Amino acid sequence: MATTNAGIKRLLADSGEARTWVSPRTDLVTALLGVWFGVGLMIDAWAHTQLSAELETFFTPWHAVFYSGFAAVSAWLIWQVLRNTRTGRQGVAAVPMGYLAGLVAVPAFAAFGFADMMWHTVLGIETSLDILFSPSHLGLIVTMLLIITTPLRSAWKAPDVGDRPSLGRLLPALIGLAFATTLVSLFLSYGDAMQWDGESVVAAFSNEEMPGHLAASMVMTNVIMLAPVLLLVRRWELPFGSMTVMYGIAVLMPGAQTAFGNVPILLSFVTAGLAGDVLIRLLRPSARRRGAYWAFAGLSAFVTWSLYMGVASAAAGRLPTVPELWTGSPIVAGLVGLALGALFLPNAAGDDPAGHNPAGHNAAGDSPAASRPGVARG
Repeated sequence: MATTNAGIKRLLADSGEARTWVSPRTDLVTALLGVWFGVGLMIDAWAHTQLSAELETFFTPWHAVFYSGFAAVSAWLIWQVLRNTRTGRQGVAAVPMGYLAGLVAVPAFAAFGFADMMWHTVLGIETSLDILFSPSHLGLIVTMLLIITTPLRSAWKAPDVGDRPSLGRLLPALIGLAFATTLVSLFLSYGDAMQWDGESVVAAFSNEEMPGHLAASMVMTNVIMLAPVLLLVRRWELPFGSMTVMYGIAVLMPGAQTAFGNVPILLSFVTAGLAGDVLIRLLRPSARRRGAYWAFAGLSAFVTWSLYMGVASAAAGRLPTVPELWTGSPIVAGLVGLALGALFLPNAAGDDPAGHNPAGHNAAGDSPAASRPGVARG
């Protein structure tokens, strides 16, 4: 036993080399295995909403897809470390940059998966809103978030990415973050406006006494969808198509939960992603262009929810009867987007928080040293 413990300590001891980055192809494989993982969860979410009366055991085909996806992406993460140990690296030095959090999350996810099996065995299968508050499910979702966003962390400071990456190079990061967005929308699906169909939207905003649920869902969904994009825009000058990819993936979870019974509403978000890409091209928002960043945050939210109301009305064949609600809700969304922009970027990169212009800064508040748009001072 003492010999085994000593061997484990030697294996875990950091050998001290500088950690390295994986290749773009490795990140892409990580992202695609994360897609398997994420789609497995979507299938499971579909089963819980469409077949809830038939779910009587933990051992279902849906769980098989979900947990096999976990096994595949976990094996791939571990393999990246094992490859580095063959070169003599040990401990943290053997873990590629951006992969440490995902690697740590692997055994944690397995532990929560076992806890979930025990929970279902003892307490039964959740079939309603309680599924979103189960402690074992919350543990699974947090650790899953860490695993599938590994390509994003890998790309964040990778030396070959730069400040203006191509869509192909950034694609693994976009996929990982977009699937993370679907996880958040799943566990906040009691406030997911993407699950409404056109008729329900129009009916809700035609009743002055009962629009609150939809209005609150629109605000919540606005934040869930826009915040990841603002994070990326603060770090990179996003290539055209990035927001369309993000929104195109994000609609898959509410689509699965509704058995794609509200396709027009889902397509309105994909269209909004394309409109957001156009705004990025026109405004060129970045961490050094705070005004453009704020304008993008507000305008993209306004356009998204204007499309939402327009498509819902077209699908229902009529406008809501309370004009203040359907005209004002996109404006509220735009104001919330503007507030998010201000929270994400209170000062442009290089700005002095006190409003001074130190020596070496130009008239825009930029410093020659502040060359990375993802870093903001203050």
